[in-house]
Amino acid sequence: MESWIIAGMNDTTQNPTQTAEQAPALPDRLSIDPKSPHHDADVFKRPVGIRFNGKERVDVEEYCVSEGWIKVAAGKTLDRKGRPMLIKLKGTVEPYYQDA
Repeated sequence: MESWIIAGMNDTTQNPTQTAEQAPALPDRLSIDPKSPHHDADVFKRPVGIRFNGKERVDVEEYCVSEGWIKVAAGKTLDRKGRPMLIKLKGTVEPYYQDA
């Protein structure tokens, strides 16, 4: 299973020749689960970072910016299909692309 990669902010001083290969805009809602209707494989071609309530998180499974929540695994608990049980945390969500 993929995981979110968290690091520093994007560098805005890129060379114009490097911006020709721009990543798609980050969606309002995104999931790392390939079976989810909110999964977008094109977005994950570049590392994505999530800042939640001003702190960077590495354990986010799904997020929604407009509704202001993230879903994270609830410990090691699994559902009956073997996927992690998720809990929803509400707050300010800021997704961004991480520099390569």
